[in-house]
Amino acid sequence: MGAIRLQAVVFGTGMIGTAIAVELADSGVFDTVTAVDASAEALQRCRERSGGRVATRVVNLGEPGALESVLKGATVAVAALPHSLSLRVTQAAIASGCHLVDLVGSQYPAKAALGDQAEAAGVLVVPGCGVAPGITNVLAGRGVELLDEAEDVTMLCGGIPEKPLPPLGYQIVFRLESVMGLYTRPATAIVNGETVDLPPLSGLEKCVFPAPIGECEAAISDAHSTAYTLKGKVRNLVEKTVRYPGHFGKMGVLAELGFLSDQPVQLASGTVTPKEVAMAVLEPLMRGGSHRDATVLRVRVKGRRRGVPATLEWEMVDLYDDARQMTSMAKTTAFPAAIVAEWIGSGRIKETGVIPPESLLIGDRFEPFMAELEKRGVHIRSLQ
Repeated sequence: MGAIRLQAVVFGTGMIGTAIAVELADSGVFDTVTAVDASAEALQRCRERSGGRVATRVVNLGEPGALESVLKGATVAVAALPHSLSLRVTQAAIASGCHLVDLVGSQYPAKAALGDQAEAAGVLVVPGCGVAPGITNVLAGRGVELLDEAEDVTMLCGGIPEKPLPPLGYQIVFRLESVMGLYTRPATAIVNGETVDLPPLSGLEKCVFPAPIGECEAAISDAHSTAYTLKGKVRNLVEKTVRYPGHFGKMGVLAELGFLSDQPVQLASGTVTPKEVAMAVLEPLMRGGSHRDATVLRVRVKGRRRGVPATLEWEMVDLYDDARQMTSMAKTTAFPAAIVAEWIGSGRIKETGVIPPESLLIGDRFEPFMAELEKRGVHIRSLQ
């Protein structure tokens, strides 16, 4: 018998999916890397960026059986897909016997419920393995692990322009629909030891990051899997999204006036939802102002160690990558997923089931994971 060929599949060839595909092709771990998308043009750009080392396949993933067809025979897949496809690709990976690293962290309880099926299939599913969720989860899990008693976890993260841009001090670097959930959906957190839902746009606080960023603000966003996996280990846990000052106030006015509502309204031209109108107006205003972006992150874990109060804290300010001509958001989101996919493919990770980053990448794997990020130009510094 010949040697087993290791095959990687990357779903989605936007800026993040393309970065993942190129990284996996460069790794030397996989015999083949195939990028999958419904857009032939996006696949062509991915193929060109990889110097032809990434194979491509045009597939409409909404068609019945399409995901399973692509996953058949693959070793590991990485999903850089819309939230609406995340649970479906998880189910397809398990059914196909293919490991999965997913950038999307939403619907964690539904994914966790598939853990027994994943174990039976010999498959590992890693949900929410980007920057946030992803790196933030790992740092939160590590902080809780290092303290004897963990009291409070605060995770701040945001992708922003290098300099504020009008009218909202923000620009879109991926799908606007993904961003809109921040302003409209309740966010999971841990409060007084219980997993709860907090109102969107709540918990506003000021924060300051090193130059060139400076003063920012942060508001509640979904803590994803950490609101479940760290329950019982910490009393309070929140995640907040970072923007430049004034952003959340403006979005809050739109929400208060009903412009972010999904409830249909009747116009002379037909039926629309206010959110559809708001997105149509906002998207061109929030796109294309500058390609130079930044990703900021701060994770703080407070508690006690050896009987005395202790605080563990990490921080990152990552800027547009001139050498790679890559946005910071693409780099910091793609590389964690690529590292985990490489470790699965090389046999360095052998667990099965549904295991999020804060459970998978702590302990003996934490320092090597941080070292791999550092090697790829993602610098996270410990403040303690």
